[in-house]
Amino acid sequence: MPVYEYICLGCESRFERLQGLSEAEPDCPSCHGTRVRRQFSVFAVGTSASSGFAPEARTGGCACGGACTCRG
Repeated sequence: MPVYEYICLGCESRFERLQGLSEAEPDCPSCHGTRVRRQFSVFAVGTSASSGFAPEARTGGCACGGACTCRG
């Protein structure tokens, strides 16, 4: 289940909620208002050079690391 970010249109507080896509929008936990709007969530994933993970740009986009035979 994804975590969604919301903003209350009444009190302008921001909050997160773990819920399914088809569930009704939650009430604001601060003012209990029902006028909330889902926000775009921005996140970043960092890796270290020693992690062995190569970004897609250097692997050719293959899910197996670029130098594979998964494309048949």
